This record gives sequence, structure tokens and C-alpha cells, in this order.
Amino acid sequence: MPSTRLNVTFDCTECGGKTRFQPSPETTQIACSQCGRSIALAVAPDAEGRVERCLLCGCNELYVRKDFPQRLGLTIIVLGFAVSCIPWYFGMWYTTYAVLFGTAVADAALYLLTGNLLQCYRCRAEYRKVAEIEGQQPFSLETHERYRQMAQRLGKGVFRSALAERETASRVEDSKSDRA
Repeated sequence: MPSTRLNVTFDCTECGGKTRFQPSPETTQIACSQCGRSIALAVAPDAEGRVERCLLCGCNELYVRKDFPQRLGLTIIVLGFAVSCIPWYFGMWYTTYAVLFGTAVADAALYLLTGNLLQCYRCRAEYRKVAEIEGQQPFSLETHERYRQMAQRLGKGVFRSALAERETASRVEDSKSDRA
């Protein structure tokens, strides 16, 4: 029986490895499954699986997309095109169109059968099994481009700079509390 708990996947900023975890309301830190680097969560996870802000970077701009591997869809279409070239060469026009139509139907069926996921514009963390995903916004090229350009201007990942900002702010708060 599949779990209905929120599932988060992200790329580690240190090693680039993919890490997947299921947060609980008590979760405050997670460790990269590849390099072991500990990352403090920016936002506490919701007990009911709702996501309004990214747990990793705190960004409030998230979008809904299909949980469908784009490479698989492209591979199906390219394979269908390559196979259709054989009957085309031998002048079997109806077979050619049947192969093309069949691969397009297979690709569309896989696309329709997959669910949705929520993704962060800033750190590209993926949230699966999100409660109330229907209220989230679809992809916006304008917002995506804003974050892409911000990452280029900073010369490093936006996620990494967001973590650095949070760590600096926590150090400042710690030093203020030490003085008091």
C-alpha cells in the first residue's frame, strides 16, 4: 500500500546528488543521502501535507507540473519517428502513419496517467503527494526566468545563496543573544 505522506526530492548543493525524504512536523534538519551534509529546513513541515512555502529554501513561489519524465516522453516520440522511417522507405504510408499515431497515443496515455507534483522555482525541490495541490499556480515562464537570471547574476545557485542568507541571519541572532 503506497504511503500518502508528503515526499520531497531535491538536489544537494554540495555534491549534486538527489535526496528524497518524507518530512514530519518534528523534522528540523535533513541530511544529504550522498554526502551526509546536514541542511536545516527553512519552514516547518505541515502535519496535513500542505505546502505553501518551500521547506528547503523558504521560497513562496511554487508551481504545479506533471510528474512525467520529459526524457521518457521525448524518447518515445523519437523512437516512433525512427521506426516509422522503415515503412516510409518501403512506401507503406498507412503503416508509417499508424506507427506515428501509435507512439503519440502511447506518449499521451502515459502523460495522462501520471499525477502532478509541486516544484520550487528557486531550488527546484519537488513535492509529491501534496495535500490541496489543486489551489497552486501552474508554471509561469516570467517567474522562472526571474529566478534563472538571479542565479546567473549571483554566479552561483540561488538555493545556495538563500541558505547562506539564512545561516548568516541565524549567526547574527545568536551573536545578539550572546551579548544580552
